Amino acid sequence: MAGVSDYGEPGRTPDRLKGRPSWLLGRAAARSAALLREGFAEHGGGLRGYHYRLLAALEQWGPASQAELGRDTGIDRSDVTAALLELESLGLVEREVDSANRRRKIVSMTPSGADRLRSLDAVLDGIQESLLAPLTPAQRGQFTAILARIADQPRE
Repeated sequence: MAGVSDYGEPGRTPDRLKGRPSWLLGRAAARSAALLREGFAEHGGGLRGYHYRLLAALEQWGPASQAELGRDTGIDRSDVTAALLELESLGLVEREVDSANRRRKIVSMTPSGADRLRSLDAVLDGIQESLLAPLTPAQRGQFTAILARIADQPRE
């Protein structure tokens, strides 16, 4: 992931780049990533954004295999395993061998995991507030809708 420093200081951006959407999206993404890292480091109780994604997927879709969780969240399979081991050690998820396929593990969220997800929602809400602070409520809705259209556009 590109760091904020990869995009330079706002006042020192070459004119050729200043108005280019790809440049601006990159700068915004770098700012967003930095806010997420800092917010989870300060208020996440040792958890990170990828832990949140795994818990959110389990809450929305229910128990799933580790491979399904990786596909659903965009997290690499080996990273999913490590993150789930961390979540399991904290009592936030349980992993059980799938009776239909003994090589697979099915992951489910515990009640403590559901509680932790709700507390992380508040952390993420604060991060979103910081990120979107320069925008009015109407602009926030428009911005989010526009970003969703760009992000959901299929590759050509």
